Amino acid sequence: MTMQPVETSVPNGGFRVPKTAELVAANLRRQIIRGELVEGDSLPPEHLLTEQYQVSRPTLREAYRILESERLIEVRRGAKGGARVRLPDADVAAQHAGLMLQFERTELSDVYFARSVMEAPAGALAAQNPAPDDLRRLEQNIAEAERILADPDADPSRLPVLSRGFHSIVVEMSGNKTLTLFDSMLGVIIDLASKNYVTSQAPSRGTKSSATALRAHKKLYRLIAAGDVEGADALWRRHLEGVSETMADVVPGTVIDLLS
Repeated sequence: MTMQPVETSVPNGGFRVPKTAELVAANLRRQIIRGELVEGDSLPPEHLLTEQYQVSRPTLREAYRILESERLIEVRRGAKGGARVRLPDADVAAQHAGLMLQFERTELSDVYFARSVMEAPAGALAAQNPAPDDLRRLEQNIAEAERILADPDADPSRLPVLSRGFHSIVVEMSGNKTLTLFDSMLGVIIDLASKNYVTSQAPSRGTKSSATALRAHKKLYRLIAAGDVEGADALWRRHLEGVSETMADVVPGTVIDLLS
């Protein structure tokens, strides 16, 4: 296979011809994104790929390293080794977003505000046409949170995880894939902040906050199940604003404080 160099722009306004390994990686990446290669598929042996792309083995392995860094393949060593395809996920994007926020010394209050703005429409969108399977997921989430709150011996650190999960389900129910991706990216930071909140508060206060959140979640569930778009919208916006204000007060600082 002969690959044509593709010029790419660089910050100074000029152009750079990609290295051969980048072209090989781009071709394989395209096959994965288009579904021509699916999760679990083994890439052909190295000697076949070097012949197909007319490249050296070191160049092919450099292409592998590029795709590994993007978590699009997993390379296993040994007799039964080789490169296997992985599905793309939000983790890589979340890591890069986290690095950028750290570099900018972004305040956590900034993250919470962005989250409240992005998630706000999700309540109304979820109520427009809720699927039975999604409603069951919300029910299970609520039931587990209720069980933990009712059991003095249960692990309270599970509560913020469940709360975050509830928010994620609501966002997924919106049907907006872009919103879901950005929610996942911010979720890494939100999860760490929630964990810090639980460990920094007295057990009674943490439990009280979780109980308050659970009441809002139960109300939202009922509104979504009833298809009350306006009610779900109003409730979810109020809830997100309250959570944003609370977390910004009790877990102050910057993103770098959490991720460093």
